[in-house]
Amino acid sequence: MPGPDFSLVFPPDPVWVRSAREAVRALLRSARRDDLTDTALLLTSEVVTNAVNACHSSGCSIPVTLSAEWTRADASGTLRVLVHDSAPGLPAGRAAEGGDESGRGLALIGDCATEWGVRATDAGPGKFVWFTL
Repeated sequence: MPGPDFSLVFPPDPVWVRSAREAVRALLRSARRDDLTDTALLLTSEVVTNAVNACHSSGCSIPVTLSAEWTRADASGTLRVLVHDSAPGLPAGRAAEGGDESGRGLALIGDCATEWGVRATDAGPGKFVWFTL
């Protein structure tokens, strides 16, 4: 499988979520797969926002890394997005209560992605969250 088509390393600050989405949008344009754009941007927003929020709530200031790749040179490939943060713990989905939509991002990812997962890092705190379309 080819290596990442791009990586973006940024401080765990919400202002970077838009840049993450735009980078994924550019990758899909170059792959001529605009049909995946809406779903990919939604899921990218979810995983990057979760990483930023986890860092904020734990006091972690280590940068977040977003890597994305298109697995083939033609339009029949697969988009894979991976986000790494160094905040402790793993994300946990929960059901919305009383119209509260927060915490439902993992369910959304599960519903929309072809594959997805969460894995703790091998050394120290942190995790990888990834999805494919």
